[in-house]
Amino acid sequence: MMDKKDLLNSLPQRGSVSWMGLRPKKDVDLVAVDEAVLDPETGLVGDHYRGRSKKRQVTLIQAEHLGVVGQLLGREISPGLTRRNVVVAGINLLALKDRQFQIGEVILEGTGYCHPCSKMERNLGEGGYNAMRGHGGLTAKIVKGGTIQLGDEVSLVK
Repeated sequence: MMDKKDLLNSLPQRGSVSWMGLRPKKDVDLVAVDEAVLDPETGLVGDHYRGRSKKRQVTLIQAEHLGVVGQLLGREISPGLTRRNVVVAGINLLALKDRQFQIGEVILEGTGYCHPCSKMERNLGEGGYNAMRGHGGLTAKIVKGGTIQLGDEVSLVK
């Protein structure tokens, strides 16, 4: 039988990047991109948040949770409205909290939950903030920089 440590180190699922976005200036919509450069010192190149917090250099959300939020609100949710930089599908993002994981050539470390802010009410409409609670994704710091692209594999670093 596996103990908790063994279980935490066992994540056979592999995900993939299904959407990415950068916000060139504060309080503007994210711009969808096909690739992004991640720098361990300054964060996401081209994103206004760049370099402000080492623990929150990248924000990620699970694609499957966009569907849940959409069901709660009764409509489809565009990834950019969540204000997260990277959408991944096929792997449980919350299992990557406090763990190192790889996207393409980049290594990230999950640093915390990405809780919704009051802007979710504006972006998603009435009830948006509460619909995002528990579905906001993960914040991460960049351990090893490089370029990530749509379709890149997401996996736990063992």
